[in-house]
Amino acid sequence: MMTINIAKPAAPSHDKRWKIVDATIRRAGQHSRGLIETLHTVQEAFGYLDEAALRYVAGSLRVPLSRAYGVATFYHLFALKPPGKHACVVCNGTACHIKGSARLVAAAKRTLGIELGKTRLDGKVSLRGERCIGPCGLAPVVVYDGQVAAEESPEALSQRLQQWMAHDT
Repeated sequence: MMTINIAKPAAPSHDKRWKIVDATIRRAGQHSRGLIETLHTVQEAFGYLDEAALRYVAGSLRVPLSRAYGVATFYHLFALKPPGKHACVVCNGTACHIKGSARLVAAAKRTLGIELGKTRLDGKVSLRGERCIGPCGLAPVVVYDGQVAAEESPEALSQRLQQWMAHDT
């Protein structure tokens, strides 16, 4: 019986963060079962998944590019574009919705001039909505750069976003 060795593709760049990704790939035994974990590692290391990263992961794990892309687009935690310098996440879970998250979303969209799921052209702020963040007793909730703000008002949200846009270069 003849065995064929398929060479692992070269990393998209000489960036040392690819070594972290390679370690995840090795832990998975270069097997397709490691796809989600490897994509998470790439996103943690680089902030998002670009086409070169998807091609590298797919080739390294011997899965079709379409499968890697399908997983990356199915799960809302994966981003295919670079995030903004700051992240504003508005919870749209039931408790937050009842307590006014729609008003928060409207204020954020108006202040930033973008839709949910987008990043401002200047790269300063990304705006996302999440189905449920978890602290329902604190509704409505907004997460600013990983910090939860409880019982947030549209005015406070707009003020925070305006500060980010005015003070960051």
